[in-house]
Amino acid sequence: MLRVGNLQRSIDFYTRVLGMKLLRTSENPEYKYSLAFVGFEGNPAQAEIELTWNHGTDHYDLGTAYGHIALGVPDARATCDKIRAAGGNVTREAGPVKGGSTVIAFVTDPDGYKIELIERAGDAMGTGLR
Repeated sequence: MLRVGNLQRSIDFYTRVLGMKLLRTSENPEYKYSLAFVGFEGNPAQAEIELTWNHGTDHYDLGTAYGHIALGVPDARATCDKIRAAGGNVTREAGPVKGGSTVIAFVTDPDGYKIELIERAGDAMGTGLR
């Protein structure tokens, strides 16, 4: 679950920029929060990300415990190009991980959360990031 400062902005990023699908939403006005669940095709077999907006809160301190979300993609360079073309923020271009050969890249969502793209050549993985 990620706490977000603007639910629609985050839904737009995860669906339009990363290619996920909006799976469902939930409103809880009594407790002043809204939820959106996003994921790739093939759900429920694939993981989902829960985006939580606490009404009246427009940003959060990310803290030191959170590292990043990791998503497998078939081609990290092509995925970065697609994300950049959709207005996303690529913060580390695709290239080998330090001390290894696995190709990775990083992007940042509108709330500052880091997302690692791990190249899994030949593995369709069911993601929309192609």
